[in-house]
This record gives sequence, structure tokens and C-alpha cells, in this order.
Amino acid sequence: MFLTALLLGLLTPLADPPDRIVLLGDSITKGVRAGVTAEQTFGALLQQDLRTAGLNVEVLNQGIGGERTDQALKRLPQDILPLRPAIVVVMYGTNDSYVDIGQSQTRISAQQFEDNLQAIIQSLRSQQIKVVLMTEPRWGKTANPNGAAEHPNVKLEQFLERTRSVARQQQLPLVDHFQHWTIAEQQGTDLGTWTTDQCHPNPAGHRELADQLTPVIQKLLQPR
Repeated sequence: MFLTALLLGLLTPLADPPDRIVLLGDSITKGVRAGVTAEQTFGALLQQDLRTAGLNVEVLNQGIGGERTDQALKRLPQDILPLRPAIVVVMYGTNDSYVDIGQSQTRISAQQFEDNLQAIIQSLRSQQIKVVLMTEPRWGKTANPNGAAEHPNVKLEQFLERTRSVARQQQLPLVDHFQHWTIAEQQGTDLGTWTTDQCHPNPAGHRELADQLTPVIQKLLQPR
């Protein structure tokens, strides 16, 4: 009887492993901060929404506070590729485009930002990993001026146009949060109600991010 049970166990097909989705980004992707729990971040909501839709997925949040594209590129071989994801979602720009107090230039140039995005995509695609690009959400109206004495959205929007351009060139799915938040603001939404500090999303802001991303990921996974 034991032998029969063992043979039946060997003949029973194993369940398919979940499709692994990695979120690559900065503190906006990491999400957890005062007023935002891990369960309220857009990554957690994405996993919840996809599983509710019947998809076997695992979402791994690899966001690091303060990270830029040049730093992300350096950690791909050690931190991201070994995870063997099916999809990597890439969202950068807020830190890359920021002008620190006492400085007059962005932390890296817009061209460096674009080059880094291209290199990240090439590295991921070389491992047959699907890539989704996202623009960062818009800063709220009352955000403090940057080191150039201008609203941070001025530089951020210039960088995010590079993200849109790369998505077109590489024919990649693009989730344009900046545009979505811009339209919401134009229609009367105070983006402060979607953030903790005019920049980082609060639970409502993370819900907005998840709602924009979920159908894009769902479309990539459905054919399987």
C-alpha cells in the first residue's frame, strides 16, 4: 500500500511554479514608509489583483530608496537576474532628474538616464525576460523647489519623455503614471491626497499605480 501511494505521488503532475514578476525602482516602488504598510504598496496590490483574476504569480518588490538607473544597472547581475523573473517592471526618474540643494544640475544627465534604461532593457532581454517600463508619478503642486529653484516636475517630465521614447523604440509596454496623475490634477484632484509628502504615494496613490499596471501585466500573462 505504501508502494502504491508512492507511485501515485510520483505520477501526479507537479503544479506549475508561479510566474515571477520583479519590480525594479526607487522608494516609490519600495513603497513602505510612514503611513504605508507593505500590504498597501502597489506591488502587493498587483499580486493580490492578479491572483484574484486567477493568475499564478509571485511579485517581488526590489525597490531601493534613492536609487537611480545607473545604480540599478550595476545590481542587475547579482540581485535581479538570479531571481529568474518572467517579467521585470522598471520605474525610475525621480532621483535621476532631481537637482539637489546647492547644485545646479540633475544628479545624472537625461542622456545618461536614457542610456541606462537601454542597457537595463538589453540585459533583461538577453535572459528572455519581458520588460514593462513605467513613468514615475507626478509631484504634487506644493512640492518644495529643487536646487535650481524650480518645481521638481520640470526636470522630471524631461527625463520621463526619454522613458516614453525608449518604450517606443523598443516596442515595450509603457504604463504612463505621470500622464495619468497629470490628467487627474487637471481634472481637479489634489495630488497631495494621493501622496504622503507631495512625492511618495500614500495608500490611495498606490491603489492608482496598481490599477494602471495590473491590466498591462495581465495581458502579458494571459497567452500562457
